[in-house]
Amino acid sequence: MDMREVYVVAGSFVGFQLFFSCVSPVLSSNFTQGYGKLPPHKLNDWNSRLVSTVHALIVGLFCLYILWYDDAVNEDPVWGDPNLVKLNVAITCGYLFYDLVLLACNWSTMGDSFFVCHHLAALYAYGYVLSRGVLPYFANFRLISELSTPFVNQRWFFEALAYPRTDQLVVINGIAMAVVFFLVRIAVMPPYWAKVFGTFGTPAFERLGLSAQVAWIISCICLDILNTIWMYKIARGCYKVITGKLRGGKVDTKKTNFVNNHTD
Repeated sequence: MDMREVYVVAGSFVGFQLFFSCVSPVLSSNFTQGYGKLPPHKLNDWNSRLVSTVHALIVGLFCLYILWYDDAVNEDPVWGDPNLVKLNVAITCGYLFYDLVLLACNWSTMGDSFFVCHHLAALYAYGYVLSRGVLPYFANFRLISELSTPFVNQRWFFEALAYPRTDQLVVINGIAMAVVFFLVRIAVMPPYWAKVFGTFGTPAFERLGLSAQVAWIISCICLDILNTIWMYKIARGCYKVITGKLRGGKVDTKKTNFVNNHTD
């Protein structure tokens, strides 16, 4: 790993921590009075989700830029020039380390085993990208999934501020969340895996070596399983809202379980 990537990982770790501790409280309290009325554990969750949204917008938009304009990566998905991708991945790794520390320090209120698995699988795979500069196209492609995170976090913000689940803004965001989550995490699976299978047996694939091949394939399978589970939870909740399964004018919150998301 080049020192540039080390600095970016460390810098993003510190930057996201400072945003969580200093920027988010000031920004949120000025934006809505409801922020100051939240209990301490929800304040931590709120700040972490605002950091999550900022991270998602940075790396998600950067990901699209690379997919559209980085010809070297698109022409050689396994060994193309990884400089821009490594920068984007380094930002994400810094965020993942920050979020793991945050979860560990607040496990009783924010702990989520799915997210720990997600973060560790992502770090395992991205470690190869940063250390060896391999698979830049595929590493960058996975970051498209971050574009769904702002909608997931916004659902939680509405809930924390006690917006009724029948409120028009909540319903619109819920539908958008389900649609975008499906597009960037589920619908992309067939073209992604088609590209993966297209590399099998090629000299570029063989050059990776067994360890990188296993890390790549296994981590992708784990992430897609988690995304499928989360999609099911989101779709189930969205379906109940759309079909009007209400009890006494409110959505049945006992059975409506949206995904709890700190990141992606």
